[in-house]
Parts: sequence; C-alpha cells; structure tokens
Amino acid sequence: MQTADSPNSSPAHSAQQPSPLSSDQGFDPQHPPEQGLIDACVHCGFCLTTCPSYRVIGKEMDSPRGRIYLMDAINQGEVPFSETAVEHFDSCLGCLACTTSCPSGVQYDQLIAAVRPQVKRNHPRSLPANLFRALIFQLFPYPDRIRLLLTPLGLYQKLGLSKLVQGSGLLQRLSPHLAAMESLLPTVTAKSFQDNLPEVIPAQGEQRYRVGMILGCVQRVFFSDVNEATARVLSANGCEIVIPRSQGCCSALPAHQGEEEQAQALARQMIDAFEGTDVDYVVINAAGCGHTLKEYGHILQDDDEYRDRAIAFSASVRDVHEFLAEVGLTAELHPITDGPLPLVYQDACHLLHGQKISVQPRQVLKQIPHVQIREPVDAALCCGSAGVYNMLQPAVAAELGQMKAQSLVNTGAQLIASPNPGCSLQILKHLEDQGHHLPLMHPIELLDRSIRGEKLAI
Repeated sequence: MQTADSPNSSPAHSAQQPSPLSSDQGFDPQHPPEQGLIDACVHCGFCLTTCPSYRVIGKEMDSPRGRIYLMDAINQGEVPFSETAVEHFDSCLGCLACTTSCPSGVQYDQLIAAVRPQVKRNHPRSLPANLFRALIFQLFPYPDRIRLLLTPLGLYQKLGLSKLVQGSGLLQRLSPHLAAMESLLPTVTAKSFQDNLPEVIPAQGEQRYRVGMILGCVQRVFFSDVNEATARVLSANGCEIVIPRSQGCCSALPAHQGEEEQAQALARQMIDAFEGTDVDYVVINAAGCGHTLKEYGHILQDDDEYRDRAIAFSASVRDVHEFLAEVGLTAELHPITDGPLPLVYQDACHLLHGQKISVQPRQVLKQIPHVQIREPVDAALCCGSAGVYNMLQPAVAAELGQMKAQSLVNTGAQLIASPNPGCSLQILKHLEDQGHHLPLMHPIELLDRSIRGEKLAI
C-alpha cells in the first residue's frame, strides 16, 4: 500500500504523453476539448452575469462564452494556442456557475477540464511561475510534507512576524502570489501535528451503515476539528466509520489545474486505500474534494487497470450533508443557543454547481432547534478561493472575496456556515480585512454541538 507522501506514478499507469507543441499550433491529440461539446453553445450570453471572472475583468474572452469561442477557433486552426489564449483560460476559476445557468446544458466543466492539461503539456511557464506552482503542488496535497513546516510556521505566527510582514507590504511588492499564500495561512495548533482519529470508530447504538471517511490534506492538518466533528456525527447516527491510514489527497488541487499525472497517481492511491474495506459509502466533508472524488472515472479514463474501479469508487462517494439528508438523522438534537440563531449558509461552488447539492445542507441545519437560515444576495457567486486560484490569480480573487464577505455580512446573520476549507479561509481573510468579526463554522460542527448539547458562545 502506498503512503500519502509517495503516490504511485509509475509509467505502467500513464498514457504516452504527446510532445509539446509550438505556440502556432492547436491542441494536441490527447483529449482536446470536444467539438461536439463546443458546438452545443449557442452563445446566448446567459453565463456572463454568473461568471465571476467576467464580473471582475469585464472582457468577453474572460467569460465562458468567450473561452468557448477561443477553444473553437483553436480547434479550427483560426487562432494559435498561444500565451494570450492561455491567459484567458487561466482566468477561469472553474466554479462551474455557468453550467448551472446555461439553458442549453453546455458542459463547460468538461471543456475547461480538457484544456487545463493541454496548457500544462504545451505551454511552459516562466521560471517564477513554475517555482510557485511547484511549491503548491509538491506541498499542499501531502500532509506529511505540510507538517514538516508546522514548527517554523507556528513560531512565525506566535512571534507576530506574520502581522509584521503583512503590515510592511514588502512581500506584496516582491511577489503578490506569495503574499496571497501568506495571508491565507491558517493558525497552527497542537492538533495540526498528527491525525487524532482511529482507523475504526464504532457506531453508537444500532449500526445502520459502515462508511469510509476521507480526511483530506489541508483539511486534516488545519481543520482537524471538522473531521473530529464529522466522525462524532456519523457515529451518533448509527455509522461505523473506517479511516484507512494509507489514504492521501483526493487529487482536487492538481486535477483542477491540469496536473494530470499527479492527479491520476493520487486518485489511484485513494482507490487502493478503500478497496477491501467493505464500506457502504465513502463520506467526504469538503466540497471541492467531493466533486473531484466523483470524477475519478474521468480522471482515470485512460487507465485500463483502474478505470472500472474508479467508476465504482465514485459511485460510493457522498458529501456528508448529502449522506445525512439521504439516510436521515437518528440522534436527538438540542438547541445550541438560548434564543434564535440567524445564520447564513455559504454555498461552496463545487457543492452547488459541481455536485448540485444545495438543499441538503440547509435541510440538515434547519433541524437544529432555533436555527434561522438567512440567504445572501449573489449566493451562487464564487468567493474567489477556487482551490488555489486565490494564490495564482490574487487580484481577481481578492475582489471576489470582498464581494462575498460583504454579501454575507449584509444578511445580518450571527454566524456563517461554510462547507469547504478553502472557502472558509478566503472568507475569514476578507471579513478581517473589512473589520468584521463574524464567526464561521462548518455545518457539521454545528450539528455536532447540537447532538452533544453544547452551546455556542456568541
């Protein structure tokens, strides 16, 4: 069994990679964007108002319709697959809001997913860009590597150096990308240094299901409280939980940025980790991870050994809210405040648009006594996190983060419920920048408190 720090990337599983093309050529023959999917777009423009990059940049070529025009022109040999074209593809957050709003059912998600690896293979980036991307993709998907940096990061935060660096503006002038990464650093705690959940957790009372649980990469290091709350909620509702030690990253971060070989290796590792566990479902509590886990059949479409296993694995995956809404809650719920609790649920894009999950989290939250859900304006607009987009495209992401934070505050809610770690970090940063001190928790943390009868201090 492979470890989380050494995914299998052997040539036996990898398709032959085409040679990079010169910039005056089109897409290479390995899964280019399909012309049939491109032709489904009737260029009606319904996607424009829902597209966050178009909202900020305001250029047609930085909208889904514009990018589809560009893909078509490259396919037809009318324009080169050039650096300028790549910039327009890079500006896409991959939030998939356009797939929800499109009256023609254009599968833009498949189109942009096909373009990302094309960019990776055929367009070498600058040395600084390559180094920064290497830092992201060789660090974040591997919890053991992140933990090697926790001690210096913890000291950096405890000594107040983070506030000093941010206040000086020096890092922003040197590298806006590094400055964005630094500003999003979660607080290092004692729990960050190790996984605190056993491999098997028994169900409380009568066992209804045996479920696998995915810990995530950044999630398990910096959001271990969410994982612990998830385990308690599942157990309290009759689930025996299996947590394989050999599981690693779900592959969302590299998959969303066209790092195809790394995404495939991590997907194989995840499938291997859960094979033989005899679980009814595999449960995930992070929106972006869940969307990618359900796409393993596509990620491993060229792998004869893993393709069918990938499809079967994805069929077993459930977002935790989706799962609880489907099987029902059996644990008794208690109020977590003495009076009404107006909260706003933040729709994470890869739940709302990617997995079409929106009602279920609200259904779960509404079962907590005294909870009142407020709905924000532009609820479907991306917060700007989008995996690592807020580090790769910090200016656009910052404007979106400011919009989202203000929209949530304007609801008058006393608390934000956010189902994705990236969204949570992005929103908290921009709340702080605007001087707001609104608490933010994962919906499952609220449900866990309700089951345990533990009150919120707000």
